[in-house]
Parts: sequence; C-alpha cells; structure tokens
Amino acid sequence: RGYTAWDPTSPAFIKRHGNGATLCIPTAYCSYTGDALDKKTPLLRSRQALGNAVKKLMKSFGLPDEHVTITLGPEQEYFLIDKNFYLNRPDLVQTGRTLFGAPPAKHQQLEDHYFGSIKPRILNFMSDVEQELWRLGIPAKTRHNEVAPAQFELAPLFEDVNLAIDHNMLVMEVLRQQASKHGLVCLLHEKPFAGVNGSGKHNNWSISYGNKNLLDPGSDPQQNAIFLTVLTAIIEAVDKHSDLLRNSVASAGNDHRLGANEAPPAIISIFLGAQLNEVIENMINGSSGCGKRNDTLKIGVDTLPVLPRDATDRNRTSPFAFTGNRFEFRAVGSEANCASAMIALNSALAEQLTEFKKDVDELMEKGEPKISAILDVIRKYIKICKPIHFDGNGYSDEWKAEAKKRGLDCETSVPLIFDNYLKPESIRMFESVNVMTRKELEARNEVKWETYTKKIQIEARVLGDLAMNHIIPVATQYQTDLIDNVYKMKDLFPAEKAAKLSAKNLELIEEIADRTTFIKEHVDAMIEARKVANKIESERDKAIAYHDNIVPMMEEIRYHIDKLELIVDNQMWTLPKYRELLFIR
Repeated sequence: RGYTAWDPTSPAFIKRHGNGATLCIPTAYCSYTGDALDKKTPLLRSRQALGNAVKKLMKSFGLPDEHVTITLGPEQEYFLIDKNFYLNRPDLVQTGRTLFGAPPAKHQQLEDHYFGSIKPRILNFMSDVEQELWRLGIPAKTRHNEVAPAQFELAPLFEDVNLAIDHNMLVMEVLRQQASKHGLVCLLHEKPFAGVNGSGKHNNWSISYGNKNLLDPGSDPQQNAIFLTVLTAIIEAVDKHSDLLRNSVASAGNDHRLGANEAPPAIISIFLGAQLNEVIENMINGSSGCGKRNDTLKIGVDTLPVLPRDATDRNRTSPFAFTGNRFEFRAVGSEANCASAMIALNSALAEQLTEFKKDVDELMEKGEPKISAILDVIRKYIKICKPIHFDGNGYSDEWKAEAKKRGLDCETSVPLIFDNYLKPESIRMFESVNVMTRKELEARNEVKWETYTKKIQIEARVLGDLAMNHIIPVATQYQTDLIDNVYKMKDLFPAEKAAKLSAKNLELIEEIADRTTFIKEHVDAMIEARKVANKIESERDKAIAYHDNIVPMMEEIRYHIDKLELIVDNQMWTLPKYRELLFIR
C-alpha cells in the first residue's frame, strides 16, 4: 500500500489537453511503513535539514531568525530533429539515442550554430513553449542555440529548489509536447549523437537567509565571515562526499556524455576562481589582503561603455564551479530529475554545517573568542580539502593522473559508482540528517542497477536487430552490385584492363565481407553474453556484467557499422544519417 501527500510548497496547476483540462497537484509518495518511494520526499527532507543547519549557524553569528531558501536554476539543454527522420531511426525511437552513425564532414567545428540566429521554425517552437510554460507558472527566461547543430537550451529564473525541480519536470514534458505540434521531436537523452555535445542540466544552486544570499562574497570576501564559513563548509562537504555527487548524476545515458564536448569531467572537483583562491591562500598563510577585486573591461571603442568585469572567469570544464554568487553543478544529465543531485548536495552540506558549528563551539568552550574560533575552523577545513580544488583544464589527461594522485574518486564504471550510496559513511551521513535510511538507500540502488541493466539490454537488442535486418542486408546487396560490376568488366574489357578497373571494387567487396562477418559474429557473441548475464541473480553483478561485457561489444559493432555507412551506396542506405538528422529542420 502506498500513500500520497499533497505538497503545499509547490503550487497546484492546470494542464490543458484538447478541449479539457486536468488539475494537477504536486504530491509526495510514501509506503505503508513510511519509507519514501519518490524523489520529492527525500528532497523535502534535505531542504528541511539544510534549513535547520543554516538557522543554527546563523544564530551563532547573532542573527535573528529568518526563513532559509535554497534556490535552484536548472538550465535545460535538448536536441530537436525532424519527426520524419526520427520515425525512420528505430534506435532513436526505442532508446532515445543513435546506436550508430558516421560523423558528418561538418558538425560543430565552426561553432556557427552556437553563434548563429535561431531558425524561424525553431523560434516558433520556442515561443509556443514559453507561452505554455508561463500558463503553468514556470518563469522561463532564456532561450538560445547551443554549440552542437540541432541543440538548444532553455533557462528559468531561480526558484525554491523544490519548486524549481517540479517545474523542470514540467519543462521536459512541455518541450516534448510542443515539438510534436511543430513536426519535430525533442531528444532529452544525454548523448543522442556521438562526436558532438551531449545535453545536461546546469544546476545553479545557492542559499539565502532572509534576503541575504549566503554565497554572495560582498565587497570584501575575506572579511565576510558568514560567506567564508558557508563556502568552506561547501568545499568540505563536496570533498568528503564527492562520491555521492558523482553517484547522483551517474546513469547509462550520462556515462556517454561526461568528459568532453562542453560536458564536465566525471571526476568531481571544485573551481573557485582567482579571487577566492587568493582569499583562501591568505587564510591558510595568515596574511592580510582582500583578494582580487572586480575591475572594469575597456574594449577600446569610444562609443562603447566601460563594462564591469567579474573577478574571475567561468571554468566550463569544471563539474562544480563557483560563478559569482552561486555554485553551478554542471554534471547533471539532461534527462535526469535534478532532485537526486540536490538531495546529495543539501544533505552533505547540512551535515557539514552541523560539524562546523560543533567544532567552533568546542573551541569557544575552551575560551577562544568566537571570530578567532571560526577562522581557526575555516583554516582547518581549507587545509583538509585542498585536493578537491582545481581551476585548470578538467578535460586533460594530466588532470586525470593528478586527480588520482590527489586521492580523488576516479571510478568510471557506472554500476560500481552506485556503490557509493551504500558506503558506511554515506549511510551515516544521510541518516544523521534524517534524509534517507539504509533501507531507502538500498531500495534506490536496486532500482539504479536494474534500470542500468535494462537500458543497456534494450540498446543491445535494438543494435543487434538493426545490424542483422538492415545493415548486413543493405551492405550485402551493395556488395552483390559490386560483384556484378566486376564480372561485367571482365566481359567488356581485356583481362588486364578489367583487373585494373575492378581493383577498387574488389577492395570494397573484401572490406564489406570482412566488416559484415565481424558484425554477424559479434552480434551472435553479444546475444550469448546477454544470456549469461541475464542468469545472474544479483542486480548489482548483472549491471556490472552488462557494463564490462556488453557495452564494449556494442562499441565494436558500431565501429564497423559506421565504416560501412561511409562506403555503401547512399540510395541504398535507407536510415537517415547524421548529416540529415542534425542539419535538416
């Protein structure tokens, strides 16, 4: 038996459909035993836990009781392709991504889509999306092209974290519905096309106490004790529970995206920027100075105004970056529910703020003045979590080696990353802040492993089906035409000239034979490997088997399919190619 509880903090809304309408009420869902069966309940618990921790900390600073607001602004990336092409790609229809496809000569190298104007058809779609979102009370603000061709982004105004996540779930639904009305399909998979940008949600996250943003450094961040306290606690929380943040964004789809093409690396690190790094170094060294201040940007044209310049630039390769008055968690996947990431982040910070206050209180009990005690704890935390700081290029191989040397979590296997939820320190943290119990964490992990297995299983079946029923027959038919051409050459020309003229065709005939044989053998081997994996009872071990054995086979098969696509007659290759999917809208 399950129970629903209306969430009064997220307003009800009316969803229109045809000639009717439905009243929709955001709702929490729990079991007969009171266990959370959804993402909303743990999210609300984490929001409450962090709010209580912030209030207790602010009381230590002598501030009056105020309302705590955890704000979130989730930017939403997505692809749009023509519906006719979509319906002719069974892999897109059934899995949300292309399981094969040779890269076109031109894709995102010139970044001309990012800097180009929005096409009329797309602009009409975006306008209708915004109108519908506004009717639902969703404050959509920004729209623009993204770097990859056929990729776009929508961003809302910041809202309370719970409301922002409810609204983001509606945003994805509205994007899909409106796309269909315009003869398009909205792809929310994290990596629908290989070789170009994937799609994510950039989670802009901050905390306010009353009307004060606790992540606003102010004019002098080194003297802003509250800001430095919250900042240090966040750094320590991320350092201590980076594995949970990685877990919160891990999925079969996001596994293809993380690590390149504007997606942050899978290794969790924190970018602070020049100003805050200078402040932190001053804190460690005990030296004075207020850090780098904002200045102005002179463009060198008399008719243009002098522009204010931020103290630090944005690091687009960082998964967790400070961006002026908030942190931007860039690793969340485009199809994901942001709640998972926010639950981990809110809970980790709630625990750390509680620990911070406890450490300060202990020093004060020994007779140390409040400000001195706060600064001592800040210095201690900064030194402990220094390895998590990284302001460089997160895509580089050098960083991967350096991260490993620093002791950061560099695990790449998604099923093994899921283990992080069940580490003793993770369970202890979630239970200490009353966000999730061991039982609730174990249940979620079972679902994660099972979902991962089923997604890879479906992709493998679709790939095998298309390989055997489309790729090999089409390639073999083209091979037959080439063979027929070789025999006709022999009938038409003298033997020596016929051999010379047929040489290239003979090479293609042999290559097609080699590649189709490889595909057939590996599809058969993949089927047998799936049979073995499917007999494994443990959901965890089954997911590991699919990751370690099935996924590499799929990549090998894809490689040969992509090579065949480049040599088989275009008129015979009936499946839409990347050059059509990405550029015809």
